Amino acid sequence: MAKPKKTPRPKAQTPKGFRDYFGAEVAQRTQMLQTIAGVYHRYGFEALESSAVETVEALGKFLPDVDRPNEGVFAWQEDSEGDKPGDWLALRYDLTAPLARVYAQHRNDLPTPYRRYAMGPVWRNEKPGPGRFRQFYQCDADTVGSGSVAADAEICAMLSDTLEAVGIERGDYVIRINNRKVLNGVLEVMGLSDDAQKADVLRTIDKFDKVGEAGVRELLGKGRLDASGAYIDGVGLDDAQAEPVIAFLTSKADDTAGTLANLRAAIGDSETGAKGVDELQQMADLLAAGGYGPDRIIIDPSVVRGLGYYTGPVFEAELTFEITDDKGRPRSFGSVAGGGRYDDLVKRFTGQEVPATGVSIGVDRLLAALHMKGRLTTDTTGPVVVTVMDRDRMADYQAIVSELRGAGIRAEVYLGNPKNFGNQLKYADQRNSPIAIIQGGDELERGILQVKDLILGAKIAETATQEEWSERPQQFEIPRADLVPRIQQLLEDQDT
Repeated sequence: MAKPKKTPRPKAQTPKGFRDYFGAEVAQRTQMLQTIAGVYHRYGFEALESSAVETVEALGKFLPDVDRPNEGVFAWQEDSEGDKPGDWLALRYDLTAPLARVYAQHRNDLPTPYRRYAMGPVWRNEKPGPGRFRQFYQCDADTVGSGSVAADAEICAMLSDTLEAVGIERGDYVIRINNRKVLNGVLEVMGLSDDAQKADVLRTIDKFDKVGEAGVRELLGKGRLDASGAYIDGVGLDDAQAEPVIAFLTSKADDTAGTLANLRAAIGDSETGAKGVDELQQMADLLAAGGYGPDRIIIDPSVVRGLGYYTGPVFEAELTFEITDDKGRPRSFGSVAGGGRYDDLVKRFTGQEVPATGVSIGVDRLLAALHMKGRLTTDTTGPVVVTVMDRDRMADYQAIVSELRGAGIRAEVYLGNPKNFGNQLKYADQRNSPIAIIQGGDELERGILQVKDLILGAKIAETATQEEWSERPQQFEIPRADLVPRIQQLLEDQDT
């Protein structure tokens, strides 16, 4: 008789494109999000937690820079109910599409305009790569129901304050602003009537930051060879048709007035384009009145990512400090946030246009930037560890730890095998604990506790000398009755 096959053990590994986050990383992210939430709250925005799951129909095809977002989500179909097929559901791919559904569903109960912020994970079923995961955190703030350019300017000002609040110093970032209406004016001047050709032009413009002016000229014309040697067909425009696009992309001057003048020249007599330039002027004036000058926020027509998605102002926050890439080459850190005006999104549900504007911060990228700048200050100190010298006296040790916790001190009793005391201290080191408390039978009879200063012990181990720490013993006795005040004092001394 053949032996039954053993069920194979599952592999202990994260799914491809996902990762695990441990204590310090979670604490750092939590602290950063709390700081951001404080800025948003100060601006009058309210928190919203929407469902992580939406119907595929509600999510729609509004993911920026992706032609077919429904193929980029994690989706499944519910069981059918009788003759009715089950709904297709999906994990949210951003926090904006759920906002459109929430506003459409609850608009009669919400104030107008509705100002909300949201933070949480999103999921995209895309090919993972270095630093590119299928689950990541976003942090959004949006104003729904206001068509005023002041709402767009406020979002940019708030983004500036947010970056500085989390530790990005002025001079290490710049917020760049553009406007989709200006681009629409350029397309009008070009005289393009074919929607497919307009879409090709938009895709070409979106490559400006990668291929530059010369590359865009080639792609608007006959085409170009890419870095791999493959030939990419162009849009097929002649030089005269392509010129307004180039003028638009290269219109940034040394000051705001010069940039706006160049944009007016690029859009010719287009009314749509003129309205877009006027909106940029209004935003610049409003921001300047609030103290947000070109050292923080600038008009920059080279901001083109997402122009196919947004309907008005577009903005992007770029960190300008230098880092080294995988090949050792210096480059700037790049974008950590982006947003703009999207007046068509809620219309899908209501049939009526609802103006909206907002911004999304890439939480993981911003955390990486703060790490590179050495500005993550989250306290990763572990708990005070109460060691176990006699397993029959667990009630005594629990009483000690309860007193510490009652005083607001993070503490725990060692719950492993207490047989080897060295393992208990090793555990405390692994937990980055500041203090270990010891009470054997002798200490119990004398009514005392032994306190081991693990922070001091680590410093002595680093310097290999006790001399400079002679005024502070590494281990000492305290009365059991003085537990809380003495531990509080030691923790304060360790912080100084």
